[in-house]
Amino acid sequence: MRKIDPARLGEALEQLAQAVHAHVDWQERILEAIVHGLPLDSTEHTCAAQRGCRFNRWYFDRSPAELWGHPAYAALGVEHWRLHRMTDRLLHKLATDAPIDVDEFDGLIAGNERLRATLGSLRQGLDLAARTLDATSGAAARAGMLTDLRAWRELAARGVQKCSIVIADLDRFAAINDAHGRGVGDSVLGASVTRFARLLRPFDKIYRYGADEFLIALPGADLSMAQAVIKRVREAFSGEPLTSVPGGVELTVTASFGLASLDPEVGAEESVERAEQALLLAKTAGGNRAISWDPSVTTGVRLPRLQLDDIKL
Repeated sequence: MRKIDPARLGEALEQLAQAVHAHVDWQERILEAIVHGLPLDSTEHTCAAQRGCRFNRWYFDRSPAELWGHPAYAALGVEHWRLHRMTDRLLHKLATDAPIDVDEFDGLIAGNERLRATLGSLRQGLDLAARTLDATSGAAARAGMLTDLRAWRELAARGVQKCSIVIADLDRFAAINDAHGRGVGDSVLGASVTRFARLLRPFDKIYRYGADEFLIALPGADLSMAQAVIKRVREAFSGEPLTSVPGGVELTVTASFGLASLDPEVGAEESVERAEQALLLAKTAGGNRAISWDPSVTTGVRLPRLQLDDIKL
């Protein structure tokens, strides 16, 4: 997630909290009507209610794009949809005088609690992200990376959304440090994150992974989409000077990229290792290219045949 203005973020979270509370209040009115046998207006039916739901309108029409890739934000949308479906089943039973299962009734109450808890998780996650930025580059610190990746992996396992990961390595960064000093090197790191953020989607997230390496999470992107995104990023990243060195000389920097899906069948750590293996191929092949991980490939078998950028090996 790209860093956004704190005032704007606070306003967005307040609007989200109000939307969640409005949804919960609506469902509590329905539950009370069911318990006391009160008649329900036809507009309380889920189809009509969901179209006019305050949460639904905010989530799909008004929420800032910087929130979209956060795992808890995606989970909020799924939980809200599930609650409307559960309510629809209860109202259908009520309309047809069918018996209402106590477990279904209790499930709706529990779902509302999960919605509130997920909102709390989103607040905590955003607050933590704001306090744990890497001081040198401005990227998210590595400390929270695996926690986020595991949350995205869980969403992929539940069929909510796929996610791809990319490890980007600045080519010949050590030579830049040796030639111009660590001050210029730090400037290159910060300028790289700024450019990556400008080229990526608003809801993608950049972590400082190593000295001159960054892990980029692409929520909602399968490997094919990730390849298209990174192809554009790689070409634009090196298309113009990144920063200036003493004397006013402009410095152009290239980067190599290793891509992998965040596979729900394996741990997040193994998916990261796959991206590392793909990056190794890209670096060994000369740099300034993007390569995707494939289980059938080893460095020795296919390395001499690497000719094209953004290929799936």
